[in-house]
Amino acid sequence: MKKLIAFAACVVSLSLNAQSQTTGVPASTNIPGQKYPQLLPDNRVLFRVKAPEAQKVQIDLGKKYDMVKDTSGFWITTTDPIPEGFHYYSLVVDGVSLCDPSSQTFYGMGRMASGIDIPDKDMAYYQARNVPHGQVRSVNYYSDITKAWRRANVYTPPGYDETPKKRYPVLYLQHGSGEDETGWPNQGKMDFILDNLIAEGKATPMIVVMERGYATDPAKPISTSANTPGTMTSNVFPDVLVKEVIPMIDKTFRTLADRGNRAMAGLSMGGFQTFQTTMTNLDKFAYIGGFSGAGRLQAGGDVKQLYDGVLADAAAFNKKVKVVYVSIGTKEPERMYTGVKGFHEALEKAGIRHVYYESPGTSHEWQTWRRSLNQYASLIFKN
Repeated sequence: MKKLIAFAACVVSLSLNAQSQTTGVPASTNIPGQKYPQLLPDNRVLFRVKAPEAQKVQIDLGKKYDMVKDTSGFWITTTDPIPEGFHYYSLVVDGVSLCDPSSQTFYGMGRMASGIDIPDKDMAYYQARNVPHGQVRSVNYYSDITKAWRRANVYTPPGYDETPKKRYPVLYLQHGSGEDETGWPNQGKMDFILDNLIAEGKATPMIVVMERGYATDPAKPISTSANTPGTMTSNVFPDVLVKEVIPMIDKTFRTLADRGNRAMAGLSMGGFQTFQTTMTNLDKFAYIGGFSGAGRLQAGGDVKQLYDGVLADAAAFNKKVKVVYVSIGTKEPERMYTGVKGFHEALEKAGIRHVYYESPGTSHEWQTWRRSLNQYASLIFKN
């Protein structure tokens, strides 16, 4: 029996050594100087975490992977191949979900989380390249509607400071549920996407405003049970955007302050917010985009009755709105996929001119939304 136990321990030790010696490269999302997690050539990920006093450690990437402890207190595991793109993950130590101390953190899932970006063979469009770069600036302002300080992140295109007399169109770009105004510049790589498109002449230089999508009027409280951080808890976001954010941006930045030079788009929750905001304020927006989120149409509903009937007259709507863009990933949850595709089909049936895109092989994730922004930004503000 003692020989059997010794043999088993030897096998475990050899297995751990083999895992730790597997050829890989540090993930781009690691804190600088940290070697783990490592990306392996087949898109598996090797994790190595030191927790000598822990009894059980797991990596939670949607699927949980048990880690094995070596003799020096390090826990190690290698995952299955992970799909290309950005993924949130957690380190689970004795049942408690934590951020991996070796990883950068990102606001997602309604809290700070670790993240890992699996390289995409077509990822050049969202990578930093040797082209002129814009800037992402943080703007704080007081909201009289929510009675609170709020923050927006604002992208100014390359050359903004060097051309003080030039004015720019504006895209208002929203995040999804469980995320915030940092999502698009951090997880979404929106600044690199715009930099590269502008450098290639595929997009018009534009200002991009990313606001926090949660806004509640304290005089109109929402249900306490629904008021959970990271959920769709907002009863006045369209008002905040239209009545406060747009005037503030037009005053602070050199914008072309008319509807023909104003667009809005968003992912998931932000997509629904985009349609709600723009369709009820068509005097202020000429471009509309929803990525994995669009109009809320009940099964069997009539799209012509949405938003006080603005879609009832297709000819008038098509003349007024320059671009409507709707996208979805082919591997998204069935309810989400059928809902967005159903909205597209309803628009098509009603004669509403729009662009519909299905991101091949991606789910409800940043890879779908990066691809969508790359397309949408190249369509707007064109003569």
